[in-house]
Amino acid sequence: MPDPIYLAVIGGGEVNAELAALAREVGREVARRGAVLLCGGLGGVMAAAARGAQEEGGVTIGILPYADRSRANPYLTYSLPTNLGHARNVLIAHAADALIAVDGAHGTISEAAIALKIGKPVIGLRVPWNMPGLRNAVSPGAAVAAAMEALGR
Repeated sequence: MPDPIYLAVIGGGEVNAELAALAREVGREVARRGAVLLCGGLGGVMAAAARGAQEEGGVTIGILPYADRSRANPYLTYSLPTNLGHARNVLIAHAADALIAVDGAHGTISEAAIALKIGKPVIGLRVPWNMPGLRNAVSPGAAVAAAMEALGR
């Protein structure tokens, strides 16, 4: 069996119901394709995506900014406290094979920029920003498909 793909789903810690539903569907698609979902482990897009993956029987990993697990979202299979604050964004970018950004602002942009700098594919879904190398998708299924295709899967 080949090594699993690790797809990071990145985005805002606080989102509206529409964006949460998109992120949840991204998580479902990640699990359906047998990939591991990686995220920042907190709320918003991260919790919604992890919830979707969990609902489909997928594995979810949260790389937390805090020194303990007390604020981790309840949809994580594994939670990794780092006590690194925003610097944990670098870990997410390096640990993922590809990243899918759902909306998001400065923190999400930093993760996407780091990932693109080190040659990782980044797919945007409803992102209000653009940067060289970012590929945009129109739906959760298309976002996951684009990430998998960029990885040759």
